[in-house]
Amino acid sequence: MLEESPGTRIDIVLAKLGRALERGDIDAAVNLFQADCYWRDLVAFTWNLKTMEGQDQIRDMLTSQLAAIKPARLRQDEMERPGDADGVTEGWFEFETEVARGHGHIRLKNGLIWTLLTTMTELKGHEEPRGARRPLGAEHGHDPSRKTWKEKRETEAAELGYTSQPYVVIIGGGQGGIALGARLRQLGVPAIIIEKNERPGDSWRKRYKSLCLHDPVWYDHLPYIPFPENWPVFAPKDKIGDWLEMYTKVMELNYWSSTTCKSARYDDVTKEWTVVVERDGEEVVLRPKQLVLATGMSGKPNVPKLRGQDIFKGEQQHSSQHPGPDAYREKRVVVIGSNNSAHDICAALWEGGADVTMVQRSSTHIVRSDTLMETGLGDLYSERALAAGMTTRKADLIFASLPYRIMHEFQIPLYEKMRERDAKFYADLEKAGFMLDWGADGSGLFMKYLRRGSGYYIDVGACDLVIDGSIKLKSGSDASHLTEDSVVLKDGTVLPADLVVYATGYGSMNGWAADLISREVADKVGKVWGLGSDTPKDPGPWEGEQRNMWKPTQQEALWFHGGNLHQSRHYSQYLSLQLKARCEGMSTPVYGLQERHHLA
Repeated sequence: MLEESPGTRIDIVLAKLGRALERGDIDAAVNLFQADCYWRDLVAFTWNLKTMEGQDQIRDMLTSQLAAIKPARLRQDEMERPGDADGVTEGWFEFETEVARGHGHIRLKNGLIWTLLTTMTELKGHEEPRGARRPLGAEHGHDPSRKTWKEKRETEAAELGYTSQPYVVIIGGGQGGIALGARLRQLGVPAIIIEKNERPGDSWRKRYKSLCLHDPVWYDHLPYIPFPENWPVFAPKDKIGDWLEMYTKVMELNYWSSTTCKSARYDDVTKEWTVVVERDGEEVVLRPKQLVLATGMSGKPNVPKLRGQDIFKGEQQHSSQHPGPDAYREKRVVVIGSNNSAHDICAALWEGGADVTMVQRSSTHIVRSDTLMETGLGDLYSERALAAGMTTRKADLIFASLPYRIMHEFQIPLYEKMRERDAKFYADLEKAGFMLDWGADGSGLFMKYLRRGSGYYIDVGACDLVIDGSIKLKSGSDASHLTEDSVVLKDGTVLPADLVVYATGYGSMNGWAADLISREVADKVGKVWGLGSDTPKDPGPWEGEQRNMWKPTQQEALWFHGGNLHQSRHYSQYLSLQLKARCEGMSTPVYGLQERHHLA
């Protein structure tokens, strides 16, 4: 007998799984999974972002959801070729539920399911107007009362938020709020984006002048409009700002710039938010059904409270407020911190003629940009990946198909290879006194980012300045206090300073909820971001997904959206579908609502 092909093996398992799910035979479905198994669902089955680990959790989810979800038509995606390597067969499939269509990824070991990814792609009857469904645009015929496109947009902009109410208000008009706004626009969900800055993109323009994307262009596309083929690999901040401004306009977003959100309150009886904003000097009251905080994954700036800050005669800034090096030529600058922003700011200050010292309080993970691109991202996000037929959508789903519980196992070998490739670089850094780490388990940058959102630097040149002493380094101690003209460290070191930059990171996003809504609501929701890995700055218990991100929270009708450009693009799809379903009054039975374990 000829050996079964990968496609045949997947067809057999999908057929069995489909039959079991359609007839409600939960035991038969669970028995198709191996003991060590994972089912990651993005909205389709759980109306949540949820990973079930092991047969017992899968059984519990199906017992709760199967009757309501009514999955059907599981079938292999004929447009994608299945693969077979190292004892693992993997492929793609499509499916439907009672209200939606979905796409998924499957991995088999020994004929049983090892990992399963199910994602909702569209709601039946509410498909996006694209392809054959795209709008006609021109209105042929004759109608004396018809309005032009421009007139319709002007009317909508004048009325929404005043004589008509948005279904969703998004607080924060950076890349996260803009990407989500674009998704909602295509789904026909009335939404307003609130942004305190004057123009879309100002959240980038107003940062220090050397800021640029550290992620490559292939990783950073926005929904619907990818960057042009000649877009730089690492886009400068002002170029990103201009792109976001253009995108906001051509995607026809209702974007309220120069608008400050003053308060928000939810009414449990009317199921409605009262959001008070100040726009053009006027107080406006919005009454949306859903509120999204897209104020940045990093949350509120952390500024340490040090004795002597009130007597220091120089300037003090958090890194988010630092304007760049132009005013600090020949000034003495102390930068407290040693992650991405600290390195970027130190390098720019040195280039601008400042005498700059970096204070490294704890170890930092460093990976060289070109090494990360080749070894860490190259198979999914690169010209090489594009040439091999890898689309952005497919790359996003492959990345999403690896459960967080085992993702570090795939990352560790990559970072071991990076450490070996750049061994001299790391030896030189340590010789300069820099404290290095590779994450709690050697899994490197991506896991540090997912677990805590900090603790790393993607080197685009600053490390060479640390190695040769151009950027002075003081490691192993923290700031104790300030005098009139210096920073004094806990080990007694005195660092003369005209400027102190606190590159000390950010707090949890629920800090914004405390400011805008109430401390009670912030504490009800709890900490935002992290996996519960029980590693530094990511306390347990294990969550299996990002805490409170892109999914329902303990506060009804309150959502958090953010992350890097990749996450803003990818997860905005699932958040927009959840919001659209609620806008249309669909039943959305949530399985595994996020529990609160930590306040911040």
